[in-house]
This record gives sequence, structure tokens and C-alpha cells, in this order.
Amino acid sequence: QVQLVESGGGLVQAGDSLRLSCAASRRPLTTNPMGWFRQAPGKEREFVAAISSSGQIVDYADSVKGRFTISRDNGKNTVYLQMNGLKPEDTAVYYCASDPTGGYNAPAYYRYWGQGTQVTVAS
Repeated sequence: QVQLVESGGGLVQAGDSLRLSCAASRRPLTTNPMGWFRQAPGKEREFVAAISSSGQIVDYADSVKGRFTISRDNGKNTVYLQMNGLKPEDTAVYYCASDPTGGYNAPAYYRYWGQGTQVTVAS
């Protein structure tokens, strides 16, 4: 029903910015809450940010507040994660996810996942 494809990852230097995109293909054509998660080697997948269907409500992990911004363009069926002031500890595979049920800040709530995009921040 939903296919998600992340893009925009890459290798950057500490302090740089990067914008991730998640293109959604959904049938029927509707919008749903979505989230961004990340997973570093040897660590559990962790919550980064979430956004409501309309884009009017957002939430962030404490570790990225003030640096990352989640947004969406429903006309383009795309959700974004603008990452500013990147730090080496932000290095991870970043995943977008959709259609949460019962919550939004843990992986188990989400029904659909993208393949992930690698973000590497060098010091």
C-alpha cells in the first residue's frame, strides 16, 4: 500500500548541513503521520522526528532539537529532514517511516519503512 524511498544522504564535514527526502507512493492517495529514525552501527534504531498528516504538528528527539527540522510537501508526496550543524554523532543510516499506530517515537509503532540512506559526518 505504501512505498517509501529515502535520498539525500552522503559524506559531510562537522558543522555542515544536509537535507534528506522521503518520497512516498501511496494507494489510496492519502496522507499519514510520518517519522524519521536513525541507526548507527552497534546501536538500536532511535527516534529523530515525526510530523502529522497536515504538517502542523511536529516533534523531535532532544538530541536534534534546534538543529533538525522535519517538514512535508503533500502535493509532492514527500517528507523532508533538514539537518543543520551536523555532528559526528549524527552519523547513521536514516530511515523514514509511515502510518504509526499507538504512538510515534519508537520503531514498533510504524507500519512502513524505507530502505535507509547513509549520513556520515566527519570531524
